[in-house]
Amino acid sequence: MSSFPLISHSRADAVVAWRNGLPINAARFISDVRTVAAALPPGRHVLNACSDRYAFAVTLAAAMVEQRVTLLPSTYTAEAVQKLTEFAPDAFCVADSSNDGIPLPTVRYPLDLNEDVTKTANAATSATFDVPQIDAQRVVAYVFTSGSTGVPVPHPKTWGRLVHCVEVAMAALGLNASRPCTLIGTVPPQHMFGFESTVLLALIGGQAFDAGRPFYPADVRTAIEAAPRPRMLVSTPVHLRSLLLSLDASHARLPELDLILSATAPLSQELAKQAEEAFHAPLMEIYGSTETGQIATRRTVEGDTWQLMPGIRLEWRDGQAWASQGHIETPTPLGDLLEPRGTPDSEGSTNAFALTGRTADLVNIAGKRTSIGYLNHQITAIEGVVDAGFFMPDDERPGVVTRLAAFAVAPGLSVATLLARLRERIEPAFLPRPLVLVDVLPRNETGKLIRATLKSLYEQHVAGRRHSIVPLTIAPDHPAYAGHFPGRPVLPGVVLLDQALSAISIAVGLPLSACELASAKFLSPVAPGETLMLEHRTLPSGSIEFEICAAERVVARGVVTP
Repeated sequence: MSSFPLISHSRADAVVAWRNGLPINAARFISDVRTVAAALPPGRHVLNACSDRYAFAVTLAAAMVEQRVTLLPSTYTAEAVQKLTEFAPDAFCVADSSNDGIPLPTVRYPLDLNEDVTKTANAATSATFDVPQIDAQRVVAYVFTSGSTGVPVPHPKTWGRLVHCVEVAMAALGLNASRPCTLIGTVPPQHMFGFESTVLLALIGGQAFDAGRPFYPADVRTAIEAAPRPRMLVSTPVHLRSLLLSLDASHARLPELDLILSATAPLSQELAKQAEEAFHAPLMEIYGSTETGQIATRRTVEGDTWQLMPGIRLEWRDGQAWASQGHIETPTPLGDLLEPRGTPDSEGSTNAFALTGRTADLVNIAGKRTSIGYLNHQITAIEGVVDAGFFMPDDERPGVVTRLAAFAVAPGLSVATLLARLRERIEPAFLPRPLVLVDVLPRNETGKLIRATLKSLYEQHVAGRRHSIVPLTIAPDHPAYAGHFPGRPVLPGVVLLDQALSAISIAVGLPLSACELASAKFLSPVAPGETLMLEHRTLPSGSIEFEICAAERVVARGVVTP
């Protein structure tokens, strides 16, 4: 029976992680693992909700040492966790802070994350440095995808296959344990990409990860600057675009990297080029899925062809690509549309492909994946909803997040009420923007909602409102003029924005509470009696740009984020 070490760091003083610029060595890591392992309550299944990457890694390792199985669901909604407990009734949660209401028995991560690691990180000696061995065949984690029925579908991950996955990724990315890289991740460790490319890549590949999860551009820059070189940023197209926009706005230089790794959605060549120039580092993309893990890479600036990782096999069955072998547990159909590249072997398999689109049911928004079938199940399960259907528009652009729309037959329910109830069941990224109430959905004779029909409904109810001009009527004797300002009345900006948001809310069919002002700029004062016109257009990202004019003069403009 074969086994692999819990970590590949062979020396007690080898760095496993960094926190606030300070190292945490392998001896300290193993010591912390044993401490957390001893504190785990009864129950074989562990939902690891630790947001700190180090706490997550220690808890993951502690579960393996204690022969527990880590659960990594796609979402923590009450509905999803309820279904999860049907799969694992003994599941409990480990969290390093508030668990945000996860309805499971919860224990706090038992170690002090604010402890001064300079005093304790090197306290353990090589004499106490004993790395546990993990059986290669043991299932150490279940990752979950959401099925069309709303029931989370578990996919087992054995330790041996995970080790093999990291080993081929190391070779594909040109990483070497003899010159460990510091991994800075903007993605959470619970996400399959973050799980593989920050936590497992460090533990199995002898690298070191930054414990934090920087989100805002300034935080990402700070984390990179604090990390020793060589260093790699593990991120997504959405985060990279945000970073580059902040660079343009601040005219500041970004700290240099040695490698950029991107996944969760295809990256445009232009954005990849900008990222490489800004960070002075090559950018590689990872292609994979929750079911398969990472299976291919590409250097985006060099073209659209993906190269399979060693040992992975692709074959096409009735036009759909299936991945198998290598570190993939079982042959798996891929949710994306792939086009084979290169010369096929005798069985029709190739080692390269191009990504040409996605299947109709798969939805990938800002790095989160689900299916239209799952979303339809969740909205129709709400009391009072007679019928409903989600629709993903075709207006995709590289680097811009396209938002879902939904149509519902729900007599007696308002849009605001339905959105509030839906928010309890699905991730915020998948909330429809907009949600349109209709009298009936155009199902065909077999009861199906055809995409072409939904597209027509979308164009009728939504696309036509993506750009419109409406008047803003503000009475010349509005009471706000009296105090703003006496003797020289000027309309207060807050009143102007209030009127604009109300008009946009009505025009696009969203409740006012769902319209958040992302930015606003006042360019000219508005006097009593001036005729105002509001022009607004909905962007493919779902955001709404608006401009308010008085005659030929622009008085204000801004952006609303639904």
